[in-house]
Amino acid sequence: KSAELTKDYRQGDGVLQLQLEDGKELEYKLDPKTNNLPHLRNPDILVGENDLTALSYLHEPAVLHNLKVRFIDSKLIYTYCGIVLVAINPYETLPIYGTDIIYAYSGQNMGDMDPHIFAVAEEAYKQMARDERNQSIIVSGESGAGKTVSAKYAMRYFATVSGSASEANVEEKVLASNPIMESIGNAKTTRNDNSSRFGKYIEIGFDKKYRIIGANMRTYLLEKSRVVFQADEERNYHIFYQLCASAHLPEFKALKLANDFHYTKQGRNPVIDGVDDAKEMSTTRNAFTLLGVNESYQLGLFQILASILHLGNVEVKDRDSDSSIIPVSFMLSLNVFCELMGVTYQDMSHWLCHKKLKTATETYIKPIPKLQAINARDALAKHIYAKLFNWIVDHVNKALHSTVKQHSFIGVLDIYGFETFEINSFEQFCINYANEKLQQQFNMHVFKLEQEEYMKEQIPWTLIDFYDNQPCINLIEAKMGILDLLDEECKMPKGSDDSWAQKLYNTHLKTCALFEKPRMSNKAFIIQHFADKVEYQCDGFLEKNKDTVNEEQIHVLKASKFDLLVELFRDEEKATSPTGAAPATGGRTRLSVKPDKNKAGQASKEHKKTVGLQFRNSLQLLMETLNATTPHYVRCIKPNDHKYAFTFDPKRAVQQLRACGVLETIRISAAGFPSRWTYQEFFSRYRVLMKQKDVLTDRKMTCKNVLEKLVQDPDKYQFGKTKIFFRAGQVAYLEKLRADKLRAACIRIQKTIRCWLARKKYLRMKHAATTIQRYVRGYQARCLAKFLRRTRAAIIIQKYQRMYVQRTCYKRKQAAALAMQCILRAYMARQLYKALLREHKAIIIQKMVRGWLARQWFKRSLKAIVYLQCCIRRMRAKRELKKLKIEARSVEHFKKLNIGMENKIMQLQRRIDDQNKENRVLSERLNSLEVSHAAESERQRVELTRLRGAEEDAKNNANKLTSLLEELERLRKDLQNTQKEKKAIEDWARTYQDEMEQVLLVRYVVVCRCDVPALVRASQSTLQKETQQLENDLNEERSRYQNLLTEHLRLEEKYDDLKEEITLNVPKPGHRRTDSTHSSNESESYIPCVIMGCVLFYHQDVPKAILDMSLFLKLQKRVSELEQEKQSLQNELDRREEQFQRLTVVETPRYLSLLCIQRQELESENKKLKHDLNEMRQSLRGSAEAGSAAPGSPAYTVLLDQLNASNEELEVRKEEVLILRSQLVSQKEAILSFFVFICVCFFIVTISFFFLFHPIRSPFPDFHKLNEDGELWLVYEGLKETNRLLESQLQAQRRSHENEVEVLRGELQSVKEENNRQQQLLAQNLQLPPEARIEASLQHEITRLTNENLDLMEQLEKQDKTVRKLKKQLKVFAKKINDLEGQTADEPVHPVNIPRREKDFQGMLEYKKEDELKLVKNLILELKPRGVAVNLIPGLPAYILFMCLRHADYINDDQKVRSLLTSVINILKRGDDFETVSFWLSNTCRFLHCLKQYSGDEQFMKHNTTKQNDHCLSNFDLAEYRQVLSDLAIQIYQQLIKCMENILQPMIVSGMLEHETIQGVSGVKPTGLRKRTSSIADEGTYTLDSIIRQLNSFHSIMCQHGTDPELIKQVVKQQFYIIGAVTLNNLLLRKDMCSWSKGMQIRYNVSQLEEWLRDKNLMTCGAKETLEPLIQAAQLLQVKKKTDEDAEAICSMCNSLSTAQIVKVLNLYTPVNAFEERVSVLFIRTIQTRLRDRKESPQLLMDTKLIYPVTFPFNPSSLALETIQIPSSLNVGFLTRV
Repeated sequence: KSAELTKDYRQGDGVLQLQLEDGKELEYKLDPKTNNLPHLRNPDILVGENDLTALSYLHEPAVLHNLKVRFIDSKLIYTYCGIVLVAINPYETLPIYGTDIIYAYSGQNMGDMDPHIFAVAEEAYKQMARDERNQSIIVSGESGAGKTVSAKYAMRYFATVSGSASEANVEEKVLASNPIMESIGNAKTTRNDNSSRFGKYIEIGFDKKYRIIGANMRTYLLEKSRVVFQADEERNYHIFYQLCASAHLPEFKALKLANDFHYTKQGRNPVIDGVDDAKEMSTTRNAFTLLGVNESYQLGLFQILASILHLGNVEVKDRDSDSSIIPVSFMLSLNVFCELMGVTYQDMSHWLCHKKLKTATETYIKPIPKLQAINARDALAKHIYAKLFNWIVDHVNKALHSTVKQHSFIGVLDIYGFETFEINSFEQFCINYANEKLQQQFNMHVFKLEQEEYMKEQIPWTLIDFYDNQPCINLIEAKMGILDLLDEECKMPKGSDDSWAQKLYNTHLKTCALFEKPRMSNKAFIIQHFADKVEYQCDGFLEKNKDTVNEEQIHVLKASKFDLLVELFRDEEKATSPTGAAPATGGRTRLSVKPDKNKAGQASKEHKKTVGLQFRNSLQLLMETLNATTPHYVRCIKPNDHKYAFTFDPKRAVQQLRACGVLETIRISAAGFPSRWTYQEFFSRYRVLMKQKDVLTDRKMTCKNVLEKLVQDPDKYQFGKTKIFFRAGQVAYLEKLRADKLRAACIRIQKTIRCWLARKKYLRMKHAATTIQRYVRGYQARCLAKFLRRTRAAIIIQKYQRMYVQRTCYKRKQAAALAMQCILRAYMARQLYKALLREHKAIIIQKMVRGWLARQWFKRSLKAIVYLQCCIRRMRAKRELKKLKIEARSVEHFKKLNIGMENKIMQLQRRIDDQNKENRVLSERLNSLEVSHAAESERQRVELTRLRGAEEDAKNNANKLTSLLEELERLRKDLQNTQKEKKAIEDWARTYQDEMEQVLLVRYVVVCRCDVPALVRASQSTLQKETQQLENDLNEERSRYQNLLTEHLRLEEKYDDLKEEITLNVPKPGHRRTDSTHSSNESESYIPCVIMGCVLFYHQDVPKAILDMSLFLKLQKRVSELEQEKQSLQNELDRREEQFQRLTVVETPRYLSLLCIQRQELESENKKLKHDLNEMRQSLRGSAEAGSAAPGSPAYTVLLDQLNASNEELEVRKEEVLILRSQLVSQKEAILSFFVFICVCFFIVTISFFFLFHPIRSPFPDFHKLNEDGELWLVYEGLKETNRLLESQLQAQRRSHENEVEVLRGELQSVKEENNRQQQLLAQNLQLPPEARIEASLQHEITRLTNENLDLMEQLEKQDKTVRKLKKQLKVFAKKINDLEGQTADEPVHPVNIPRREKDFQGMLEYKKEDELKLVKNLILELKPRGVAVNLIPGLPAYILFMCLRHADYINDDQKVRSLLTSVINILKRGDDFETVSFWLSNTCRFLHCLKQYSGDEQFMKHNTTKQNDHCLSNFDLAEYRQVLSDLAIQIYQQLIKCMENILQPMIVSGMLEHETIQGVSGVKPTGLRKRTSSIADEGTYTLDSIIRQLNSFHSIMCQHGTDPELIKQVVKQQFYIIGAVTLNNLLLRKDMCSWSKGMQIRYNVSQLEEWLRDKNLMTCGAKETLEPLIQAAQLLQVKKKTDEDAEAICSMCNSLSTAQIVKVLNLYTPVNAFEERVSVLFIRTIQTRLRDRKESPQLLMDTKLIYPVTFPFNPSSLALETIQIPSSLNVGFLTRV
């Protein structure tokens, strides 16, 4: 545990006061005997370092703590320890072995990236290529530590980065050997689910280009005993379980497999969690197939494996004490075994229970007991499996063997580490012996590297004491050593383990300090290995070393009919000592050594060798191989024995670290100078400890001077050539000094800041106190004033209160007196009133009584008189009634009664007469219309006859009434939607209907006539009001427009005046402007000179005005420009006028046609009304005839006369309409107004006639029948159309008015300028003396002549242009005439002689067929972008090729077109540098655009000129070739991206991550043996400026080549993606880069890149968005990482980063300074919990090979083909312009 001293330690203290990391207090008692203090802890910034040798304090606790922090907190399983890679098994699948990780480590220095097995593999691969020396990677560790996985990933790395030298996919075969070897050599143990039970050394061969060409495998110490025995919770080899899991397959039916085999169920755990044996079997078979093992051989292998399983089920029982027998129940298994192996059942069953003994003269067959028979059975099974294993290894090597000569190789050694168990036997002895040899080689290599480093830096070499295990090796392998004595004992006839143990005791117990004897045992011995003491049990050593098998059983197998089995035993002549292990009951493992095939001739002797001897020879051969290579070490560590993921057991870890030699490496490093700094790194890190005067230009001298002051003991450091070497602990001391200095600086800064804050606070408090005092004093003063005011107010209130009290008292007394008087007087008055009232009432009673009596008398008298009168009158009335009845029947009486009605009728008659007069006038005016429409009237009469018949039918058919009512209802609903005008008419109609109802009260009047003229006048007045309103609106709009125009003119005049004043007020050297009103008596006078409207002044003192010719030429140029501008304006004005005239011509007929249509509609409506009128006349006449005898018949006649008069008036109105229509053409406004008036008049007339006759049909007319034929809709539409016409007229008038105003404004401006010029000239001439006036007049004349000259010159230029244009037209016409004459005439005609230089080219190039290769060669192959192409028009080669293609199309030569395009497409697939590829990408795109632009497709011809459209291809459709060219452009674009990536790739990491753009922000951390790339910019080091310069180079090259802007944007986006992806990937793989200061550097670098985008106007290309993941990663390094709020902010901020990337950055975050804090594990878990629901790819790194899809937007060229000039430098003189 880590702790901190809370109390200083003094010499002699027995207790240390400590505080643990979790805050607990602890008293640590020191050992009183040794009084040793606990180890010092490294500075916090060194905790979690990539390299253990970078630690300042090198001891076991520091190493363990560093590994634990990396493994538990940062989830990092790899750590460097000098030249050793320590790999801790995480027992969890990690996403750090993908192909993207492989490519990220490829080409990187070992110290630049985080520790990884790929980094070791890359280092080995790089050293092989650089040093031309073979390499070895030695992977060792305990079972379950991950050796096999590490070796597998190393081989996978080589296969991925190197590729294959042939098409045989050798790298895939190398990787395919892994599943085969794992299936037959790996098994589940208690420590590992996939434990390798053999050692292997794989040599991967490379050719001269360092591509894989093959491989070779050597195996060591196969554990054969696992075939027949497995401990609890363990399994046999995987292949057996895979075979049983696939028993259901058809090809395996004959093997009779089951899950009940003795050899597979002893461990009682046949299943591995998460492993599908059937699926693994399929993988194994696929690997066999890939390595060339055909199906028959595979089935043979599986047959032998199945037979081994069946052999294990054969049980042996005792027959007696000396013999055994196979029971009948187990004969079936033996029978299956014999059947599968192809041997006879009798022989195998016999020799399983018997053995042959040979003597010198005889041979005996002896039965063996049960135990020996079982051991013999198991030995046979192991021997068969060992033979099968060796056969598979041989065939794998054959498949991996290459015929190409091997140039070099990298060996991967996957071998067991140091082992120690409770019971250690022969197997552990051999394993530990091999590790002793490997440790010796490792120690020598480390020692050698240390020595080379010291000698390289010229450091005095001192002998470093390190552990030498050569005595231990001698104890094992030297003469009379343990192995020698074991072989000697094996040769003895009665040798035993006990006798061998005694020999060991006698030989080594007293002579070797490394050999010991246990106290309690005589059958064991102890060896002091380099890692630990190990006690070995002697039981079984001899049998395992002999490794015997029954010879007769081997003979039976050799006699088999199974060819593959015979092949396995073909090389054996005896079975006395085959490779394998003898059976043993107490042993844990069985070993096998593969024989050396290089000594095939000595096969018999080889079989006689013991296992120990063979293993020693194989190990010696392996050591020779390793010594001949450069070794790289990988030490695999098991973190715990329970296979818990990311659980660290320090005790188990330290045991393995000791066993694998890591701690020995630490010790060797600590004995010398473990900490090593370059001078620049030391200066950058500890610059804060130096004073300004200590800093020299020579960094080495600066560091020496500073170190001599900081570290007094010179033995603590040494100065090398390029580095400073420190003893252990010195870096920690320097870090403490640096931290103290920074802490002191922080304290000073804090002190100053706090002082400033305190002073600011004091000043604020002082200001606040003053303010409070001011307000308090003001408050007190206000309170005093308030008190005084209240006192004065109280006095006033008292005064008025007292006055009020006195006044109230007085008023109360006065009121009391008055009340008393009032009451008294009232009483007296009431008494008087009562007396008068009684008298008055008496008089009234008398009056009423007397009146009643009089009335009663009067009533009686009156009643009598009335009765008498009634009787008399009744009598007279009866008489008169008789007379009246007689008179009532006479006409005269009727006339007398109707005298009043006749008067009314006469009045109506007079009104009708007046109306008849008006109708006659209208009839006369409409006669002309009736004449012109006589034919139409005839047709209408026919229609009228038909309608009359229809009407009679309607009268007869009453059923049609329902439909008419429905139609009436529909029209009534439509009428409800009309506008306000209709509503007004409806109101008027209702009023009129009421009036009509009143008229109908007259009994004998049937018909009445409405006042039509009044209605017409009302409608006319309404229409006039609306027209007046429109005219008022128009006048207001015009007035506003004129006001704006006036204001605009005023502002323009003001602007011109100001401009003129500014122009004239410009001071000239020695001159001064004189106002026109200036007096002539001034002291100085000036001479004006007017040239081109500008006034120049010359001093009076000058004797003669000298004209400035340069100014004169400038004025001439200005005048010509103004004239051109004037001409352009005049042209624009003419164009506008023509356009207006065209619009006028087009719109006028449209209006007339519309009016004619409306007129026809009105005429048809009038005809309909006429038809109705005639029908009504007939009905009236019929009614008159029916009632001719009745009174009132003349009224009908009068009504008919009135109707005739109305009809005549209507005809007159029609004639007036026609007359007005004829005037519409010339008078638009009158037409519109009168049109509206006529529409309304006709509408009113229609309504009038309807109301006039409707009462005949119904006593209550319905107004909704007005719209039966759509009259209201027509009128409404006419009004709308009228409004539209008025609006269009108003707009047209406004436009014409604006144009006129513009013209007048221009003329006014010119007149104004001329007037001002004349006034100025006149005023100035008047001020001059007579001589000056003459000079001025001459100057004015010169100016006038100059202007005229310029005008003449312009006219001459225009005439020249016209002449040239006419000449060209003449030439074209002459050429056409010549061609026509040449075709028609028989005799030759002399052509027009046109000079060649004036030829009008058509933009085509002609070439001969044989010149095609020459064209392609000169224009494509030999054209260099840096040479000739620099000065060319962008895309000139593309234009030339297209012009050649145009000519081939013009002559309709399809063969030529096809050949040219094919040649161009084939040859364009070239280029390896960026400039060349960019050049041809630009030209390919331009060629593609030309094919589109001149293809003739409308979508590509929108931007073409007329000439360009004439140049379009006419004969061939090249759409397919356009697609091919587009694909070719995509290929070239991808090639461009690759070239760009190859250039940028080396710069990105150095420039974006390693280089300190902001100097001094990032602190350099101590480095270990694996040196990182320096962040200081040395010569040759890439910086951010290098990247920006390269980007500028890319951009300028593409712009120079004329690359399309959109394509440049896509290239830049791809560039920035590569930069962001590579930078982020390296950041995720480098722990030293994940710090706060590095985040600041990255953000600054990104801002510089964004600034570059802004300078190039490329911010919209999407490049900035590609840097978003990098920006968020930099922000993640800088944000606060403590609370839940911080976690929420991080989750919302880092939306472009995946969860794996966020967690990786947090795990890698490392403080560079002591003031930073690490990210807690709890915080990281909080982040993981919050991001748990994200759905994203688990991939850690970004795909740097990703290329965005490219598009080629169409970009037409404005360059005319006929204007292109071909330079002679292209060497295409054989092309002819056409």
